Amino acid sequence: MLEDGRPGDRPGRLLLVHAHPDDETLTTGVAIAHHVARGDEVHVLTCTLGEEGEVIPPALAHLEGDGPALAAHRRRELAAAMDALGVTHHLLGAPGAGDPPAFRDSGMAGSAAAGHPRAWAAVPLAEAAEAVGEVLAAVGPDVVVTYDAGGGYGHPDHVRTHEATRAAVAAAASPVPLYGTLTPLSWAEEDTGWLHAHVPSDAGWVLPGPDSAYAANVVPDEVVTHAVVDPGVVPRQARALRAHETQVVVGDGWYALSNHHVFRLAGREGYARLDPTTGRPLPEGAA
Repeated sequence: MLEDGRPGDRPGRLLLVHAHPDDETLTTGVAIAHHVARGDEVHVLTCTLGEEGEVIPPALAHLEGDGPALAAHRRRELAAAMDALGVTHHLLGAPGAGDPPAFRDSGMAGSAAAGHPRAWAAVPLAEAAEAVGEVLAAVGPDVVVTYDAGGGYGHPDHVRTHEATRAAVAAAASPVPLYGTLTPLSWAEEDTGWLHAHVPSDAGWVLPGPDSAYAANVVPDEVVTHAVVDPGVVPRQARALRAHETQVVVGDGWYALSNHHVFRLAGREGYARLDPTTGRPLPEGAA
């Protein structure tokens, strides 16, 4: 459970800020489903519609490279995932349900999409933070959650989402705890062993090997000060992931992305409080 400073006479209110559709379920799906099951009020803010995403199903391959068409399809996927998770959803810069978002997917590092005038990673930080801050003020959360300073694996939109969220929290009228997603090294090692034992090795999936480098958000165990551990919510997380059919393949206790890399659905997520000024994880017990 993610700690907050809410009064004891009402449910908690969480705001989770993500870059693209599917990030919310891949990265924080356990925390979302856990807090919904507790009766907390959970809001998800998505900053772009993922126009630059790769498409997995052959029947939908025509969407790849067609930004508007893929955005429209992923918006429907996102709505289905939000319904499966039972949360309130916000699309950045789109106050109405049918409004287009204010910002666009920037693509991976070095992508030509980063040159688009509304690319999320290239928008001035002050403008990005102001947009996130408007949602923050409207929701009034007890807890805000986003990526660590490296954006999990370095995607420019994830990094910008962290920066904008951190700046919005720092500028908020009332202090609110900010959490970043991190994975303890011991969990990553356990998951690697589990995947090799449970995922077919002859089906084209890419399993982590003994010499594989972990993502940058895999850190020494002591850096991770908070955890949400609830295997019981994995079926709900899996249902939400299946809604993101262009981006994710869901197996029995695992999922794979468009690059065929496989990850475990372990029913646990690690977090740390972040310093909103620096973005660095705070030690356990820090105020």
